[in-house]
Amino acid sequence: MFLKNNRRIAALITVICLALLIFCLIERQVRLVIAPHIKLDGLYAGRPAKPTGRLVFEALARLRLIPAVNGQPPGIPQPPPLQARLLDLLGVDPTLPR
Repeated sequence: MFLKNNRRIAALITVICLALLIFCLIERQVRLVIAPHIKLDGLYAGRPAKPTGRLVFEALARLRLIPAVNGQPPGIPQPPPLQARLLDLLGVDPTLPR
């Protein structure tokens, strides 16, 4: 298995901690931007919900990136309203993929 020595165990723990940090920072950013309202429409069908990291990632899971082809820059197709709102709350411009 992968975890045969202490260096690999430490590396795996580092990767897990970085993933958790990113997860928490995304949740925190969305909650800070919508602070007065606390809840966001569209995360659950038919009712507003507090934006958790899991709900944000589930909502953004179907977001697609069209790769660069023949000198054309990469692009993101027009996202649905909920995805567009989340990208806006996170400060991401879907017209300028990097």
